[in-house]
Amino acid sequence: MKTTVDRKSTRWLGTGITCQLLAGLLLLTSCSEKKDDQAQAAIPHGKVVIKGSNTIGEELAPKLIAEYKKDHADAAFELESKATGYGFAALFAGLCNIAGASRAPIADELEQARSRNIELNDHVIGAYGTVLVVNAANPVTNLTKDQARDIFTGAVQNWKDVGGPDAPIHLCIRDAISGTHLGFKELAMDNKSYGTNRTSYTNYAAIAHAVAQEPNSIGYCGFNSSGAAGVKTISVQGITPSPASVTEGKYPYARTLHFYTDKAKEASAATEFIQFVQSPKGQDILKELGYMPRS
Repeated sequence: MKTTVDRKSTRWLGTGITCQLLAGLLLLTSCSEKKDDQAQAAIPHGKVVIKGSNTIGEELAPKLIAEYKKDHADAAFELESKATGYGFAALFAGLCNIAGASRAPIADELEQARSRNIELNDHVIGAYGTVLVVNAANPVTNLTKDQARDIFTGAVQNWKDVGGPDAPIHLCIRDAISGTHLGFKELAMDNKSYGTNRTSYTNYAAIAHAVAQEPNSIGYCGFNSSGAAGVKTISVQGITPSPASVTEGKYPYARTLHFYTDKAKEASAATEFIQFVQSPKGQDILKELGYMPRS
């Protein structure tokens, strides 16, 4: 039987549109239990429907799905990335069986779950973290969170304003369709736009290489690319990026990644996929893409 991955991924569309999408889904969660059961039943048996976080859905989930399907050729998936809140609302409405989340549920979402008599199963799959890197010759070793935000938004455009040389700052960032492009905006930039003096790259290794070649550049990458020749990592608020500082919750540019399910209705197909993601093979994929494996 031929199966396909239906990947209806959507980039950040702006606060107004995203709020409308969430409001529509949250309205669905106020429907009767009967309608909820009908929605749940609308998911074909054996199909894994994942909705939620862009950080997970843009890059990580497609790679995990592709690897999983190598040994499960008949597995069917649907993937939609519109933000963590959208995933929770879809789960509560019975429109998915996995909500991908780059944060824990907020109070309103927990209340929505309680009102639907839904007990959430929290499956931690790893952590997302980004490391700031500069050219090895750059004398700057630490930035405050405000300084980092202002650099990447273009409010600060010269290294001399943060203790470096009198030279223009060039940004090396991920391409707009990557989860990291959006995730870094959320973590480090107060969701503001990137500055104009920038170049986009399709992977972390390319960012590290570009920073190594250009003395006045700054970029971000995963932990596995931060040790590349010609670059050095920058601490943030005096905290050095490391697996320990991430797992201890000290490093500011990191988030735990979750797959949430409805405990009472967790489909076996979803359970099996989550177990794969948490297995050594699945965790190796996280490390390959620059994510942190779960502790």
